[in-house]
Amino acid sequence: MTTKTQNIAVLGAGTVGSQVIRLINEHRDDLQARSGAVLNISAVLVRNLDAKRDYDVDQTLLTTDAEGAIDGADIVIELIGGIEPAYSYVKRALNNGSTVITGNKALLAQHGPELYELAAENDTDLYYEAAVAGAVPIVYGLRESLAGDRVNRMIGIVNGTTNFILDQMATTGASYDDALKEAQELGFAEADPTADVEGLDAAAKCAIMASLAFHSRVSMEDVAVEGITKITAQDMEEAAENGMVIKLLAIAERRVDDEGVEGIGAQVYPALVPTTHPLATVSGAFNAVVLENESAGRLMFYGQGAGGAPTASAVLSDLVAGASHRVHGGHAPRESRYAELPILDPGSAQTRYQVRIKVEERAGVLEEVAGIFARHGVSLLTVQQNVPEPGKDVHIVLATHTTRDSDLQAVIDALGKSKVVQAVESSLRVEGDN
Repeated sequence: MTTKTQNIAVLGAGTVGSQVIRLINEHRDDLQARSGAVLNISAVLVRNLDAKRDYDVDQTLLTTDAEGAIDGADIVIELIGGIEPAYSYVKRALNNGSTVITGNKALLAQHGPELYELAAENDTDLYYEAAVAGAVPIVYGLRESLAGDRVNRMIGIVNGTTNFILDQMATTGASYDDALKEAQELGFAEADPTADVEGLDAAAKCAIMASLAFHSRVSMEDVAVEGITKITAQDMEEAAENGMVIKLLAIAERRVDDEGVEGIGAQVYPALVPTTHPLATVSGAFNAVVLENESAGRLMFYGQGAGGAPTASAVLSDLVAGASHRVHGGHAPRESRYAELPILDPGSAQTRYQVRIKVEERAGVLEEVAGIFARHGVSLLTVQQNVPEPGKDVHIVLATHTTRDSDLQAVIDALGKSKVVQAVESSLRVEGDN
């Protein structure tokens, strides 16, 4: 069988980039046999030629000349992250007709549609398996394996940093601040953890998956986001007492709003998950996504969602596919947005809630609180109150039946203004119990 050489420019030689280079070098023969192409690393773009790296990259390949590296490549692997200069580099590569492979979820969440169109205009491909859930093949699953099915809902854990923090809080009783500090010391969290703990990283991934699942364009701005910074040790204790754990979930679904319009709801938020649900057992830096499909039923994708080698595995799967298409012809699936479903108001989403409040210790308080829920059309499932002790706060935990987000928010606002309620201490959604 004849083979054709494909020159590869790797943009970035950090944690993932260095592992991509290592795996290409170590498995060169296997990768050639699978793709039908000789994979030749022609350039490695770095900021500092003398920086220490996880893998001993051939010094003759290192360069700070981005244009030269990109223009001399058939395949460009972008692993820099962020928007600029990655955005300019990817556009240049696509305009050259090069195949582009990226793990940059922020770039795709912000500029994906433009880049998909640019790839099509230049008769080339844009691959991005590594942009969502590390080694977990969720992009391939949605884009190809389930291309003949109808995805109705997906719910998943797609951020390893927040999952580690919540795990530590649940298993050790640590506060949020202490768990975050440990995550930073172990290298799971950045010095500035905002993108992770405020849910922004998960929102970018949610937008990418929703676009694929529902054949419509979904941007990061379309995803309603809540982070984990308000989760307390008391929340964790109560969750455990009720047979639940707290997870930061990315959820996207087809649903019909109050006006009868079918559209897409996309949200990221911390939620209570029963310990019997598969997502409850996902720990550490692992990711998992559960898909609910019309024909295939429920499918779960699970695996390592972070780290150099696992993420590099996803990059190499795209590399083999991209190189094979360049040698033998054909293309990766193009952007599918025929459905053009609208983005629905998150307030029309429906779920169960658990609300904890601190109240005065006197007769009639529970009746007044229940009345607030009733006036806003929110039905209560259970009510729990701690046994009052002299000098101790009185806490009530109220679980609701399925209700609209907007109605629950109205209840929270009314509770905050009530004279009998001293504080609304937490309100968490309940997922995965049906």
